[in-house]
Amino acid sequence: QVQLVESGGGSVQPGGSLRLSCTSSNFVFNNYILGWFRQAPGKERELVASINVGGEITSFTDSLKGRFAISRDNGKKSMYLQMNNLKPDDTARYYCNERFGSWDWGQGTQVIVSA
Repeated sequence: QVQLVESGGGSVQPGGSLRLSCTSSNFVFNNYILGWFRQAPGKERELVASINVGGEITSFTDSLKGRFAISRDNGKKSMYLQMNNLKPDDTARYYCNERFGSWDWGQGTQVIVSA
């Protein structure tokens, strides 16, 4: 089974930046399209960014375009989400998983954007 550990969240002011990390215990991680998901209070968890196996193709939900970047390092079985120009609407718990969310979920990492 693939175990996932997310880290890097925190509390920042609007306009601030954070870099989230996701690490896995299993090399299977490297063979999948991966995604970052987030769940805001009272809302469903949603996919917000994805990256292909080689790291060359990325996609983002419209609200993140131009502000966030996704990357991966298969040698380290890791994936990252660079979050810039954060907005209060980005407040959520962030999770990583394969593109369709079929693996067991990790604990996630909390991001709070507030003045």
